[in-house]
Amino acid sequence: MLKHLKVLARLDSYTHLWISRVRHALNAGVIHMLDRRGTLRARAHKGLTPSRLRVARGVAFVIGISMSISMSAADSGSISPIHSVKQLADIQLTEKQEACHNAIVYRESRFNRYAVNGSHHGYYQGRTTYVKGKPDDVQFYWYWTYVSSRYGITEYDEPDMCNALRHLRAKGWQ
Repeated sequence: MLKHLKVLARLDSYTHLWISRVRHALNAGVIHMLDRRGTLRARAHKGLTPSRLRVARGVAFVIGISMSISMSAADSGSISPIHSVKQLADIQLTEKQEACHNAIVYRESRFNRYAVNGSHHGYYQGRTTYVKGKPDDVQFYWYWTYVSSRYGITEYDEPDMCNALRHLRAKGWQ
């Protein structure tokens, strides 16, 4: 029995956590069982002492089954690549902020990732070489941080792109 528990203990840390909980429950005189809805419930012994090995096998079986069930598409992350800052803005910003964001990018670079105007680079014409030639997501999140710190954030914890656009128009840039 100890040999089997040692083998189970060598599994990853998540499984090890469950095994240690089962060991603790068995030492305390409690058995974890699945009820009809598939949730765990605890009950005390009623005069019968189950084999610890049998309980450990059952737990390992349940963990193995639960780990082999494939996740639904909603539970898994998307693996489709981001193709533009427009797509990123559509995902990350509210409609109002997205419209302001797209107006800024159009004014600054006409949606050209490699746009250069003197010492200003990229979609947002940042005055840093950090964004020069970087992918869309890097430039987008760089600008996200810039706008958040300079122009504030909205009630939805997104950068206030409309405030940045108002500033751009007030200065008469481009």
